[in-house]
Amino acid sequence: MSKPTEKLTSITGLAAPLLIDNLDTDQIMPKQFLRTISKEGLDKGLLYDLRFDGDGQPRTDCILNRPGYEATRILIAGSNFGCGSSREHAVWGLQQFGIAAVIAPSYGEIFYGNALNNRLLPIMLEQSAIDALVAALAQAEQATLEIDLLALTITAPDGTLTPFTLAQRSRRMLVDGMDMVALTLQSLPQIEAFEQRHVAAQPWMRVL
Repeated sequence: MSKPTEKLTSITGLAAPLLIDNLDTDQIMPKQFLRTISKEGLDKGLLYDLRFDGDGQPRTDCILNRPGYEATRILIAGSNFGCGSSREHAVWGLQQFGIAAVIAPSYGEIFYGNALNNRLLPIMLEQSAIDALVAALAQAEQATLEIDLLALTITAPDGTLTPFTLAQRSRRMLVDGMDMVALTLQSLPQIEAFEQRHVAAQPWMRVL
C-alpha cells in the first residue's frame, strides 16, 4: 500500500522572474551534477551556468544570486520550460533549492509530468497574465505570491487574483497528498470489476 504524503493546499513565498524561453533540462541541471547515486546535493547544480561564471563565481546578473532570492519559492519562467532530455534531476534540483512551483506559458511535456509526479507544481498561464504578475512584483516591496490550490488562484502583492487550471487528477494528488499509486488504488473496485468482465468475456486470459 502506498503511503500518503504531505497535503499541499497553498504555496506562498518569494517569486523570481527568470524569463528565458526554451530553458532546457540540460541547463536546469547540467550533466556534471548527475554523477551521483542519490538525489542529494542537486541544488548546487541548479541552473549552474546561469548562476556562476567559468571561475565558479556567482554572476551578479542572475536574479537567484541577488540578496534575498536564495529564499525563492516560486519561479516565473519563459515558454517551453524544461524542454530537452527527460532527466528527473531537473525537478529534484529545483525542489532542493526551495522552489515549490513554476509559472510559465508552456512546458516540455516530460518535465511537466515529472514535476507533477514529484509534487513540484507547474502552472500554465497566458503570456499576458505572466507579464501582469511580473509587473506587480516589480512594484511591490515584497515580491511574494500566494498560490491557492483549492481555489486555483494566484494572488499578487497588490491583491489581484489570477485564476489557473489544473487537471483534476493532478490537483487531487497534490491536495490530498497522494502519489500515482495511491490515487490509482482509489479506483480499485472499478479495476477489479473490469478485470472480472474482461476474464468472463475472454476466459483464456485468466492468470492461474
